[in-house]
Amino acid sequence: MDKRELKKAGAKTIDRLKAIIHKIYIFISSLSMRIFNALFKKKIKTQENAKEEEEQGKFMPEPEIPVDEKFILNFKKNGGKFLYCIDEEEVKENFYHILKENNWQKNVYCSNKELKNIFKDFNLNFSTDSNSSFGLFSCEFLIANTGSLLFSSNQIGEKKLSQFPQDFIVLAKTSQLVETPGDGLRIINIRKEHIPTNITTLKNFNEKDTDKEGHFMNYGSVSKNLYLLLLEDL
Repeated sequence: MDKRELKKAGAKTIDRLKAIIHKIYIFISSLSMRIFNALFKKKIKTQENAKEEEEQGKFMPEPEIPVDEKFILNFKKNGGKFLYCIDEEEVKENFYHILKENNWQKNVYCSNKELKNIFKDFNLNFSTDSNSSFGLFSCEFLIANTGSLLFSSNQIGEKKLSQFPQDFIVLAKTSQLVETPGDGLRIINIRKEHIPTNITTLKNFNEKDTDKEGHFMNYGSVSKNLYLLLLEDL
């Protein structure tokens, strides 16, 4: 093969390579475009879905918080001190630490026989003297939506909360948790054999404040420095 034929064959080879390279370029360009379009459409769809979910979220109700979590959240927001107890032994242990932390004297306002029995080993002087170091009480209900405690004549007789010591320790059970004051009142009314009087709520646990809300069950209430021992019984 002479030089002319070699040159001609070389030119054909180069032309074939150019054609192959061009086809490869077209294929890669087409593939890149398809990938870009797919990603772009996915991004648009994701943005549309996010916007649609945001729009739907405006009209969806907020997730319901469990009644116990709601109470604890609102109770602490009101200034209350909360201690969870899994059994009676832990109740006594936490009670001991409260007394030690505050250095309270042995004189205690308490008229509840069950509470006196639970804490009989602490050598306390139980009385109904309003000048006692602190008051030891039970309550009717724990109100979740306000973080308050509902009392009645079963705990405080016919007295006002302002007539008791400033410092409170309350022992309550998880079975006493209700959503609203109305729920508590309905349960009280079911107990037809004995419907208590003097129903009131305590929801302000900041010592220097007073409850200024106009609700009839809060009218005239005062603030107390309150520790809640919550015993699990469910």
